[in-house]
Amino acid sequence: MIITFPRKRPSRSSTSESGIPGRSSPREESGGFHKSSITRLLACLATTLAVTAGLFVVHAPAASAADITTDLGITSGGDVVAGGGKAFIAGDDRILVVNANGTFNTAVGGLSARSLAITPDGTRLYAALRDPNEVMELDTTTLDTTREISLAEYPCPTNLALSGRWLWVGYGCDQWDGGVVGIDMASGHRSRLIRVASTYASPKVAAAGNTLVVGDALSPATLSVYDVNAFHTTLRGIIDGHDYHAGFLGDLAITPDGSTIIAAFLNSAEYLAWDTTSLQEVHAYGPDPSSGYYAPVVAVSPDGTHVAGGRGTKSGLVVTLYDSATTTPVYTGTLRDHGAFMDLQSLTFSGNDLFAIWKDLATHHLHLWRLETGALPESTLTLTAPSTGTGADVLTLTGRLTMPDGSAPGEQPLVVTRHVNDSAEITREVTTAEDGTFTFTDGPRSAGVIRYDVIWNGSPTVHWSTASATVTLVKAESSITLSGPETGSVGTQLKVSGALFQGGQPMGSTTPLKVLRTVINSEGTVVTELPHPRMITRDGRFTFTDTPIEAGEYSYRVEFDGDRASLPTTATFDVMVEEAPQE
Repeated sequence: MIITFPRKRPSRSSTSESGIPGRSSPREESGGFHKSSITRLLACLATTLAVTAGLFVVHAPAASAADITTDLGITSGGDVVAGGGKAFIAGDDRILVVNANGTFNTAVGGLSARSLAITPDGTRLYAALRDPNEVMELDTTTLDTTREISLAEYPCPTNLALSGRWLWVGYGCDQWDGGVVGIDMASGHRSRLIRVASTYASPKVAAAGNTLVVGDALSPATLSVYDVNAFHTTLRGIIDGHDYHAGFLGDLAITPDGSTIIAAFLNSAEYLAWDTTSLQEVHAYGPDPSSGYYAPVVAVSPDGTHVAGGRGTKSGLVVTLYDSATTTPVYTGTLRDHGAFMDLQSLTFSGNDLFAIWKDLATHHLHLWRLETGALPESTLTLTAPSTGTGADVLTLTGRLTMPDGSAPGEQPLVVTRHVNDSAEITREVTTAEDGTFTFTDGPRSAGVIRYDVIWNGSPTVHWSTASATVTLVKAESSITLSGPETGSVGTQLKVSGALFQGGQPMGSTTPLKVLRTVINSEGTVVTELPHPRMITRDGRFTFTDTPIEAGEYSYRVEFDGDRASLPTTATFDVMVEEAPQE
């Protein structure tokens, strides 16, 4: 399945730190149902559920390779970060946003990011934009641009790491021009920059607490560890790859307290960990028997209790989750049904689950892989809907969100997607009451099988959940009423009023009405189609006018061809037209 996400150009509104106008993207509608080309893609990305009409209790599905990998329709980028119940993916010329369960949320166009970083509370996203040589800060709720930081003197920003007030940027376009620059995000609108290191090429960076680690691209690899304070950085020491036979650094991660650095190397079957104070090796996660083919990736959970490592192999992808203290493997995810040429690009935690981005080396398409590690307790969603109805009905659906311990969740946002005959049309957001119940209404205005998917994105401590319900709708009966004068005269305008009813209720339609005029007199019978009448769309009212040019029996036939919601119908109105009286 290949999905191509539409581009979304940010509007210009904020002020950049380099003196140019800033960019911000318009906030997506969330207050009601709306159509957009983006939301139609939810049908391709939403979890497939086998449901029947009535009450549905759907627990989060167990992880399986068949339902948790999605072709993103992009060929470059691939960095992924998660926070605030969402994940953000750097793409060709956009940043993709997905929900905690992996379904598509939205996209921000015009941003070709090489690396992403997100604040621990998930409110701010940072994107390294290589071509304009800048870092952009975005509000993760509105996706508006809040700051642009020029890195004109530090070209090709490629890797980001965020810790406290400092955002660290690994930059470099070619050999021998790499380095690291620190951005003091707390220093006001015009951020203070400090240059930390010079490297062979754009280095890997990892940071937490008062520790910064810089990984050079040379082989054997060199890891430089720095102390960080409010004003400058000081080299604490170097971990020399010669001592550990560690070459070709693939990825870096650091525990949230900054005490341990974990590195993955192309030539090592293990994920090696060092104490950042003593600079001594303290752990080796693995060995990974699948190593030795593609570059590995590594990530640390937000609470520091787990380390995840993975890589592509000759037969597919493997990701292993380790207990960070004991190095014991606690979960393994594999993906082998997409062919052998699969390369892992990046890995991040979303709560205790994982998002991975991998590339199909045959098509070059990037894919999203969501791995459910089973470490979070499950929430439950229910959804109930009418089993049948007509396309003109306004449907009422109800449900409930329940926490794992049965407690009320309080007000929680839910995302609802309506599918008509398996095609996603619209999406909206609803909010639960304090006790977790929710109600919403919808007029699909279409016959067929209507499916509603409701998703709760979960929290850092509770797994996301989803529920679905289907309604089978038939086309509603329709009718037309007409009124006007019973007689008329030649040369005097006639005005006819009418209303279209669908399912017994006055209702407009995008299908135009047709008016046929039949005139019968001594000259014979003539049928003429008149211009389409003017319709008041909301309540179905319409009018049309005609000025007779000869006497006779006039019959006006109004035809409605039907639409997605209603059956066709006709109505006729007769008028006797006489010659105008002589003065």
